[in-house]
Amino acid sequence: MSAKAISEQTGKEFLYKYICTSSAIQNRFKYAHVTPDTDWARLTQDHPWLLSERLVVKPDQLIKRRGKLGLVGINLTLDQVKVWLKQRLGQETTRLVVKPDQLIKRRGKLGLVGINLTLDQVKVWLKQRLGQETTIANAKGILKNFLIEPFVPHKQEAYIADLDAKSGASLKLTILNPKGRIWTMVAGGGASVVYSDTICDLGGVNELANYGEYSGAPSEQQTYDYAKTILSLMTREKHPEGKILIIGGSIANFTNVAATFKGIVRAIKDYQGPLKEHEVRIFVRRGGPNYQEGLRVMGEVGKTTGIPIHVFGTETHMTAIVGMALGHRPIPNQPPTAAHTANFLLNASGSPSTPAPSRTASFSESKPDDIAPAKKAKPTAPLDSVPAPRPGAGKATTLFSRHTKAIIWGMQTRAVQGMLDFDYICSRDEPSVAAMVYPFTGDHRQKFYWGHKEILIPVYKNMSDAMRKHPEVDVLINFASLRSAYDSTVETMNYPQIRTIAIIAEGIPEALTRKLIKAADKKGVTIIGPATVGGIKPGCFKIGNTGGMLDNILASKLYRPGSVAYVSRSGGMSNELNNIISRTTDGVYEGVAIGGDRYPGSTFMDHVLRYQDTPGVKMIVVLGEIGGTEEYKICRGIKEGRITKPVVCWCIGTCATMFSSEVQFGHAGACANQASETAVAKNQALKEAGVFVPRSFDELGEVIQSVYQDLVAKRVIEPAEEVPPPTVPMDYSWARELGLIRKPASFMTSICDERGQELIYAGMPITEVFKEEMGIGGVLGLLWFQRRLPKYACQFIEMCLMVTADHGPAVSGAHNTIVCARAGKDLVSSLTSGLLTIGDRFGGALDAAAKMFSKAFDSGIIPMEFVNKMKKEGKLIMGIGHRVKSVRKPHY
Repeated sequence: MSAKAISEQTGKEFLYKYICTSSAIQNRFKYAHVTPDTDWARLTQDHPWLLSERLVVKPDQLIKRRGKLGLVGINLTLDQVKVWLKQRLGQETTRLVVKPDQLIKRRGKLGLVGINLTLDQVKVWLKQRLGQETTIANAKGILKNFLIEPFVPHKQEAYIADLDAKSGASLKLTILNPKGRIWTMVAGGGASVVYSDTICDLGGVNELANYGEYSGAPSEQQTYDYAKTILSLMTREKHPEGKILIIGGSIANFTNVAATFKGIVRAIKDYQGPLKEHEVRIFVRRGGPNYQEGLRVMGEVGKTTGIPIHVFGTETHMTAIVGMALGHRPIPNQPPTAAHTANFLLNASGSPSTPAPSRTASFSESKPDDIAPAKKAKPTAPLDSVPAPRPGAGKATTLFSRHTKAIIWGMQTRAVQGMLDFDYICSRDEPSVAAMVYPFTGDHRQKFYWGHKEILIPVYKNMSDAMRKHPEVDVLINFASLRSAYDSTVETMNYPQIRTIAIIAEGIPEALTRKLIKAADKKGVTIIGPATVGGIKPGCFKIGNTGGMLDNILASKLYRPGSVAYVSRSGGMSNELNNIISRTTDGVYEGVAIGGDRYPGSTFMDHVLRYQDTPGVKMIVVLGEIGGTEEYKICRGIKEGRITKPVVCWCIGTCATMFSSEVQFGHAGACANQASETAVAKNQALKEAGVFVPRSFDELGEVIQSVYQDLVAKRVIEPAEEVPPPTVPMDYSWARELGLIRKPASFMTSICDERGQELIYAGMPITEVFKEEMGIGGVLGLLWFQRRLPKYACQFIEMCLMVTADHGPAVSGAHNTIVCARAGKDLVSSLTSGLLTIGDRFGGALDAAAKMFSKAFDSGIIPMEFVNKMKKEGKLIMGIGHRVKSVRKPHY
């Protein structure tokens, strides 16, 4: 393939134009081109960021090793750039290459080539090699074109970006002001923007030190690494007023809050000295699975370390802690304690409102004091009938009903169980999950709970079999990875019975997403996603993990319909909307998170028009965000009379216009490419069109409540009497996680503990074993004798191992290797003889792996094609390994 050298400017323009990056440290490509004739006044007028940012300056003339040649200036102000350029602009440069011209091979390896030398350096180089014939090649040129671009000085940003790239979770960090006193550690892409907005709205923009987010269920170690990075940055310089750390987030859908908080707590304990020295106050607000335990642990660490830590749960508005931290709100002395997860599920309160344990007690049935036995009754709220099969053109107004049936693509047992528990408390007659599709196993049945009973749900290897055997299905929930989500979605759209597809995966290439949207529009299919948690229709149907666990579903009254429908981009923020709407109105009628990608499968307007045409929806809530122009369609719809129901809307990302540098927010689509795409501009346009727009997200709940109460006063909404739902038994695994139950272990060992993040030998973490260089003797002392042995005993054990090392292994592979080695064979032959012994009798992984890889290599396909081919054939790749230890398998 031919190649042509191009300038750095041209190369970066191509990269930023054609390659989509979600890197936490990326900036939109900004540059200023400087020549000897540049008018600096005009240049700063065209590029005002030159006056406020630290800069990098370098020639852009295909010169190699500019740094070594002193031709790169970094971390400079504009005045320093001018001085730097004055010394170099128009300067003639001559660099030399010197080498012997005597047909000598490998001159470079022999040190006989001098590269990029000045004339004086060439003289010294030649003096050391007297008597050798040389050829000197000159490369001359005039320095006249220079490139200036923003300077990114923080290696911590690169560190977090590297963690993000190696993790399935999302970790983002941008340093705005290293000397700022307000630092944030926020869970969720949408929530991180909301907290930044609120800080800026309350006057903290000049003190906001960072923007960042962690989401996607990061491990304890990942949250620890993320937290310690932020704590190390904020404890470098003191602030006269002390510092503030906001640990916030919306209500998580599936992340175990207590587990992620463990990493943060570890970091706080490690930095407790510097945190107290810098007078750091910490404000915590979080919700989601097991959040009560997470908040308890966070409160305890505050008491034990002496660091002021204020913790709040879902009873507190998400951004209220910002006002408390900045002195705009009082800090409650004793914040209300939210009910524990177990209280919701076990109903131990004994109050009159406690739901009856009977399956027949629900909001849609007769009162408990009726004499006749309880029977199924029709719902009090108007719920939709079974949707008809997909028509030839046009999309359906009603996506979900009490009779909706779905197929799940992927072995997502936790999400499926969550859907079945939701169905149960909604008093559905049948589960909403008809079948699952998983290409990597044969057809079988998977066991799940339906209330107190156990049921079997079929799992199919092929989509065609699932569709043929379940013609009533009209929804697909696609949990396929970003690599296979496109193919599986395209295949699904070939079946006319499917009307709605939810795509959960994040990171699908935009070009493929646009193809999916075009195909879906042609076939009348509604797509929710990609990069979404899904959506929920209370009393009817929920997609996957939407709405979180049962405690949140019950607290937000998602088991029966309300009067308010919403649409959001963020999955976490959609759960927060469930909480806000349930506390300020009669509840949610339907909610959809369309996803944070630049090209969502369905838009705000698509769902707002559905809600407009749905009689049960009385008011609409939209949570927009910076980037795109979709919100302007809502403005036009209101002005043209297409939308007549009250609309409450707020676009997050108002802080972007206050930042002096470019920030890439958590969602790929959250980036304004022009003034009209900013959140401020869209909020103003919505307000002018007649939408109810709060002054900030902090006031969103108040505005929703005001509009709702007005509709109640006008009798547009008539709140129904609240009837509690049936109870759902708690899963054993979750009850154990909450510490509510205990069970005798099937197998116990006093030697080591593998349950945590690292191995523990006789109470000693493996990291400590490495640090103290205990050696094999010391480790065996811990494992065999459960204590640290004296040095002479460790040496004796090691001496015994040395003497008997060649007699110990008894397995056939090791035995053959030893025999060959003792017979005088070379290392490779000995090792091969042992490895090739591992055939079918011993698991067969090595033989099968060799055959697979050899066949793939011989056929000339690349690794990615090999993996995709095996996926489509539903075959496991041998040699990859298997995870045998699991907390769900106590016998291991």
